[in-house]
Amino acid sequence: MTTLVNLAVPAPIQPTLPIIGSSARFPVRRIYCVGRNYVAHVREMGGDETRDFPLIFQKPIDAVVQDGGTVPYPPMTDDFHFELELMVAMKSGGYNIPQDQALSHVFGYGICLDMTRRRLLNTPDGPRIPWELKKSFDHSAPCGPVYPVEQVGHPASGGIRLEVDGVAHQDSDLSLMIWRTPEIIATLSNYFSLEPGDVIMTGTPHGVGAVLPGNVLVGSIETLGSLTVTIGEPAVAA
Repeated sequence: MTTLVNLAVPAPIQPTLPIIGSSARFPVRRIYCVGRNYVAHVREMGGDETRDFPLIFQKPIDAVVQDGGTVPYPPMTDDFHFELELMVAMKSGGYNIPQDQALSHVFGYGICLDMTRRRLLNTPDGPRIPWELKKSFDHSAPCGPVYPVEQVGHPASGGIRLEVDGVAHQDSDLSLMIWRTPEIIATLSNYFSLEPGDVIMTGTPHGVGAVLPGNVLVGSIETLGSLTVTIGEPAVAA
């Protein structure tokens, strides 16, 4: 029996993603992100090439932007970057998942963008500044539809490409990921209980760059279709 709850304010909307080949939708529970996962991108960000522990952070689920949507240019930056990534959608999980069992917990895969305020305005820089200010803001997580494992398997190689207004900026291959999908899942599960609905952004290849209002971004990954978003004008406060 369902119990009605008297809410003091409107309940947040549950973000969902379309599932290819199904009328059902994938409910997003949490968004985990992995940074510095391609050697060439580590180099372009000024890092070294060692296989360091992955950089892990989260985005709020209401940061999801649907395929075909608009990403408003965010406040407090003049250097707004795209980062195209493979998205992993979880159907189950738990703590301490063995690496050789990790892929059995995956529902499917898709394409996502880790939008980033590369430079913050009027904000002190340094290690004490929360990473979330650059990564976890409104509309920072465009996500495409989910392709079930039964249709696409577990992509471990294949082209990953991002075009801005028809010009290629990122053009790499999933096989160049430093931390592969099973390793990422197993590592995250040591610190969090992975659950159905969790989404994992697995890191971006080299070629990231700045965008401006009016730019159209088209990301594609072999066998996973494409994701298109438009950069909009800055959001106006209510």
